Amino acid sequence: MLNDKDRIFKNLYNDQGVDIESSKKRGDWINTQEIILKGREWIINEIKSSELRGRGGAGFPTGLKWSFAPKKIGSRPHYLVINADESEPGTCKDRDILRFEPHKLIEGCLLTSFAVNSHKCYIYIRGEYVNEGRNLQKAIDEAYEKKLIGKNASSTGWDLDIYIHYGAGAYICGEETALLESIEGKKGQPRLKPPFPALIGLYGCPTIVNNVETIAVVPTILKRGSKWFAGIGKPKNTGTKIFCISGNVNNPCNVEEEMGIHLKDLIEKHAGGVVGGWENLKAVIPGGSSMPLLPKNICETIEMDFDSLIAQKSGLGTAGIVVINKDQDIIKCMSRIARFYKHESCGQCTPCREGSGWMWRMLERMANGEASRDEVEILMDVTKQIEGHTICAFGEGAAWPVQGLLRHFKKEIIKRNDFNPLINSSRKIPYLVDQHLLEKDNG
Repeated sequence: MLNDKDRIFKNLYNDQGVDIESSKKRGDWINTQEIILKGREWIINEIKSSELRGRGGAGFPTGLKWSFAPKKIGSRPHYLVINADESEPGTCKDRDILRFEPHKLIEGCLLTSFAVNSHKCYIYIRGEYVNEGRNLQKAIDEAYEKKLIGKNASSTGWDLDIYIHYGAGAYICGEETALLESIEGKKGQPRLKPPFPALIGLYGCPTIVNNVETIAVVPTILKRGSKWFAGIGKPKNTGTKIFCISGNVNNPCNVEEEMGIHLKDLIEKHAGGVVGGWENLKAVIPGGSSMPLLPKNICETIEMDFDSLIAQKSGLGTAGIVVINKDQDIIKCMSRIARFYKHESCGQCTPCREGSGWMWRMLERMANGEASRDEVEILMDVTKQIEGHTICAFGEGAAWPVQGLLRHFKKEIIKRNDFNPLINSSRKIPYLVDQHLLEKDNG
């Protein structure tokens, strides 16, 4: 369990004030000038030593990503872009940082911008986060007023301007290159990689894209030291993490804990336990809707970090924990998730555009007990044809939840769909029609 003295987000529940004076009492905007005067190489090396991994889902080493930015500014300016799109179902951590700890993010923007040679920073906020955007803009205005950002930010000689850009709530714009396309005023569709944004990003210029939580922890790491941060959690899975716990729990919450904490401890001690008791647990989605679910027997002992979850063929993702108890129809739950990914696909890649619809329709039939015996294997084949065959990770995000269902609850699907079309051919199986069209009376 995390000690209070090691807690980074001390105002996660808004009990200490959001304004700049309250933030300074919590350690924000302290020694900022001294840190920058140590130089960008020192900052990048310190972040590398801390073993901080991106908190947006992929878990890429943050310091390594920063080092990809060109060392010198040539004819093209450098940009820093903060991903606050947060459209992953089950995830709501960035929202609370924007609401209650905005100055940690702004100070992190200054330190990161200096490290990657950027004078302009864009914060891309999910369109539905209206109040969060207002709170952040108020905090930015306060920082400008106190001359902490802008010209000669914090008396460091470094200039930094921060802009807020509102998205329109599209899930795909959480993918970094689709996000850049959206900022440029184009349709939010992912770009082919390479080239990666660190070389050719926003407006064709070198760009570093990081998640809100990743940047918000940077000031504390640099102030308290990389050894302190690396001493929390597990090797290569260091530091603290905000976990979002929702679903069939008695007390849904956001909580900051150390990496590597047991999933059972998170649910029992922080979220008030599973509705109906632990024995009523059926499965847990450990890292937002795009990560494969885990059954109860694995949830008993699993530790919440990147590597432990990968070993169980799942992933930490955004740490959006969704608890599903035995009162729910697990097949229907996965069908609902599949429908979401069908709706949010940008349509650029054929496997994803067509396959996401097929997965949803097949799962709908399985939930209703209308699938044939062979369709379970066909469904797994469809997921494999999507996974790894798209230009961004959306294909994996759509396929993995379905794979998790088939991996752990295949017997349940087969039991419900013990139907042989050769014996009972009168049953209607809608292959090519969306379910919502079937529900309408077309006369």
